[in-house]
Amino acid sequence: MTARTAVVTGIVGGIGAAIAARLAANGARVAVTDLPGPAGEEAAARLGLPFIPADLGNGAQVHELIARVARDHGAPQILVTAAGGVRGQVSRPVEEVPEADWRALFAVNVDAAFFLAQAVAPAMKAAGWGRIVTISSGAGLRPSLTGIQAYAAAKHALVGLTKQLSLELGPHGITVNSVAPGFVLSNPATQAQWEAYGPEGQAALVRRIHTRRLGTPEDIAAAAVFLTGQEAGWISGQILSVDGGVA
Repeated sequence: MTARTAVVTGIVGGIGAAIAARLAANGARVAVTDLPGPAGEEAAARLGLPFIPADLGNGAQVHELIARVARDHGAPQILVTAAGGVRGQVSRPVEEVPEADWRALFAVNVDAAFFLAQAVAPAMKAAGWGRIVTISSGAGLRPSLTGIQAYAAAKHALVGLTKQLSLELGPHGITVNSVAPGFVLSNPATQAQWEAYGPEGQAALVRRIHTRRLGTPEDIAAAAVFLTGQEAGWISGQILSVDGGVA
């Protein structure tokens, strides 16, 4: 990992922060990004890593972000897209979902990953080596526990994008994989969802998990960082469920 430049998105959430910390501990030069504002700045300060804010749903801002990373830290050879989530949305009947809410979740969960891959691909191709890891979800493989239609649809789309990018970029020495987390208490949204289940719902959820425990951000980071390493060079186009086993 030494001397490789990595970009990790979504470091305000626990999963993105854990991935960035693990990559840095392994010797990578890590730059982190999230939306502009104090939350991102504070998260980056806790990690001790350079922070370049951007709205990742905006293609122009993404390309500027990657250009700045390349200029200041070297062209990224590792990309982990942990930005995403439900952006404060809650479950509603399909007929009550505004178009803007639908599009907002696609922007952060799918558009961002596409723009980022588009921006890092040229330098990775030139180097003949690259690692792209998307953070999808169990909601990209089955209906979502959140009940949010756009979130489930966007994560399914991210799984498809991951596989398509693997097919396209693989001949250039670039692997593209996804980690699909199970239920992890990693941010205020997941904490609120957990509390909304109540004691009976929480117990039922845990009973569905083979290991009988919720995941941690570090569980997800371990899998994601493995996929960025040299040993994972013949793993591509895969969706790795990290969920403790789900019945």
